[in-house]
Amino acid sequence: MTLAPDLRQRIEDLLQANRIVLFMKGDPRAPQCGFSAKAVAALSSLEQPFAHVNVLADADIREGIKAYGNWPTIPQLYIGGELVGGSDIIEQMANSGELHAAVGLPPPDRTPPTITVTPVAHATLRKAIDDAGGDLAVKIDIDPRFRTRLALATQDAKAISVDCDGITVQVELAAARRADGIVIDFADDARGRGLVIENPNAPPPVRALSPTDVHARVSDGSLRLVDVRPAEERASATAPVPHATLDDGPGALEGLPRDTPLAFLCHHGTRSAQAAEHFRQLGFREVYSIEGGIDAWADVDAEIPRY
Repeated sequence: MTLAPDLRQRIEDLLQANRIVLFMKGDPRAPQCGFSAKAVAALSSLEQPFAHVNVLADADIREGIKAYGNWPTIPQLYIGGELVGGSDIIEQMANSGELHAAVGLPPPDRTPPTITVTPVAHATLRKAIDDAGGDLAVKIDIDPRFRTRLALATQDAKAISVDCDGITVQVELAAARRADGIVIDFADDARGRGLVIENPNAPPPVRALSPTDVHARVSDGSLRLVDVRPAEERASATAPVPHATLDDGPGALEGLPRDTPLAFLCHHGTRSAQAAEHFRQLGFREVYSIEGGIDAWADVDAEIPRY
């Protein structure tokens, strides 16, 4: 593809205006492909701001950036106007510490996390490793939302390794601090039958809160209420205490300190639970869904109409 001068200028203006730019599919809060999600996770682990360009929203940029850097795939990372590479290279550099150096950060902390494998889990993992050939490690992936996955993998000299009574457990640099203190156990109960991971760093689960408790806590300033219903629906039945909305998107709320207590309200409790889980996965540590929604609130406040 021949790059038109005006398109080349658009790309160069983007790179000059932003030191770190990720050309991706979707946006960092909602990547639209697995490779873009991997790149976002690696960059986010640096806790450095970066600009992004959603190539799905701009067909000219989507094709033009491939020609500009002579790189055929998306995502693409640029630092200081120079092409770094795609998702595999970004991940490799994040795990080796090279990405830290590229953005001007000090070398990352490679202190191995504390990981405990219970005896019953150890026996299960030992058998799986032996059945697979014996020379493998247990790899733990923990993404920024604390979604966790265990897998057997070839031992990687660049990964951070922990010896758990003869079993090598490996975690990539970006997830090392999220893995500190985890316990790998074996369950045979209501959770199902198999390996489970208890992670003390993960945000607590969404909890239910009654309208009465919400009213009291909003009134004393110890809780922020967020009504997730659209404006026309809120007009049918309004919460009787101060509250925020999502009319302008979730950005302002997502920027709050992670220890801010949040409670979410909808009609019956389904949408509020979904919104609460979103904020829990962002790292908010005290998140509630109002049980029964505004409909339940009408049970204790006769001035609230039902609809």
